[in-house]
Amino acid sequence: MTMHPTIHAQARAQHPAIVMAGSGQIVTYGELDAAADRIAQLLRSRGIGQGGAVALLLENRPEYLEIAWGNQRAGTTLVPISTHLTADEIAYILADSDATLLISSVQFAPRLAELASLAPDVAQLVFEGAPDAAAAIAAMPAEPIADQAPGLAMLYSSGTTGRPKGIKPVSPPDPDHMAVSPLVMLAAHAFGWPTDGSVVYLSPGPLYHAAPFRWTMTTHCLGGTVVVMEKFDPEAALAAIEKYAVTDSQWVPTHFVRMLKLPEEVRTRYDLSSHKRAIHAAAPCPVDVKHAMIDWWGPILLEYYAGSEGNGMTFLTAQAWLDHPGSVGKPIMGVPHICDGEGKELPVGEEGVIFFENDSQFAYHNDPDKTAEATHAQGWTTLGDIGKLDADGYLYLTDRRSNMIISGGVNIYPQEIENLLITHPAVVDAAVVGAPDPDMGERVVAVVQPADMARAGDGLRAELLEYLGQRLARLKLPREIEFRDALPREANGKLYKRKLKEEFRERAAAERPG
Repeated sequence: MTMHPTIHAQARAQHPAIVMAGSGQIVTYGELDAAADRIAQLLRSRGIGQGGAVALLLENRPEYLEIAWGNQRAGTTLVPISTHLTADEIAYILADSDATLLISSVQFAPRLAELASLAPDVAQLVFEGAPDAAAAIAAMPAEPIADQAPGLAMLYSSGTTGRPKGIKPVSPPDPDHMAVSPLVMLAAHAFGWPTDGSVVYLSPGPLYHAAPFRWTMTTHCLGGTVVVMEKFDPEAALAAIEKYAVTDSQWVPTHFVRMLKLPEEVRTRYDLSSHKRAIHAAAPCPVDVKHAMIDWWGPILLEYYAGSEGNGMTFLTAQAWLDHPGSVGKPIMGVPHICDGEGKELPVGEEGVIFFENDSQFAYHNDPDKTAEATHAQGWTTLGDIGKLDADGYLYLTDRRSNMIISGGVNIYPQEIENLLITHPAVVDAAVVGAPDPDMGERVVAVVQPADMARAGDGLRAELLEYLGQRLARLKLPREIEFRDALPREANGKLYKRKLKEEFRERAAAERPG
């Protein structure tokens, strides 16, 4: 069985492969396949052969997926870069990945100018800029290169807890670039995606993130249509589902929260009847939020827990979640183990570090120390998350180990506090971190984005503390609540907690005598 855009281009050249949700721009399978061939030709013309690395700093636009498919048939390694990173962080990734070409757009001109001096050996191609990427691609022949081979993608962490780290890609077992991807089989068999090309997949997140990047390409393998949102907006997402008759979608809990905060008349304005499967992952979903989404959309939510490292995966349907509320599912890849800080396996129901036992082990690129930190003595590996297993084998997430606050010798996990804060009707977003404290070691601080900044102040602060006090032990209550008009959150839903922690550390250092 072969599932690849080239096959679909031959069979249904005019079928939409990409639709931009905002502009309505369409790229057909015939156009996608021709563009991918031109991009592979471009890489070869620049001396980038199999094994070479190409970096991509680009907003959501059709060319993102065209470049991804050009890389996939050129045997090169594509390095998607978060558009939120600084020039210094991008330069680090360019050097670490050995990329020789950076493809970007004029939207990032200030950072590209900095990179010209920070990474002078990396050539740049810039859409709507100079040298113009579109012109360079258009000048290439729309013919397959002579040495087609399966390309790879090396994904980097967003740098939320330190320097971005690359996950070393594993070479595919089949040298045929059109061989069926394991993710295609997972989509068809576990997630129930049809294989007849009828999938219409809505991608509301940034394409540089692992899940949107991989699931959009999976949709193309199945011959479906990818509807890409240029930028997430809660009402626009609902409008896109109706307008394009979306059948499948991918979300993070932050998206759910933003949509649930819409007025009732807006939420009920759109026809969502085409929507059959709504996948979500990337972060634990608060129980109240997921209940509300199932009440609204019906039992179409499918949840999985996994990481870009590919060391394990759990999955569950909406009904299984209702039977095990708060769970992220049972394993469908790898065997989970819950261990204490010394690596000893813990019994059912106890919280600890989540490890996965898997024949396929990951490694961090150029970082054996980080790889060793993530590896158990038994060879199991971890993403650094804390959780537990129940008697039925369902996994529950608590928080990331790196987010834990130690206050007065007590371990406090911020996720629980954040989940409660965002369910308050006056709160749009919230982050909880540990700030240095001379008496307690760390104190719990909440940074809140209110729905109305005019309400920010002592009155709302007291209201939130009362709300939390009815649901949390006293030791978990924030000692401070700060209000801001926005939080440093990635478009994929992840918080840059590192920035908040650094801010409070610097503030504490400035306040220390001497």
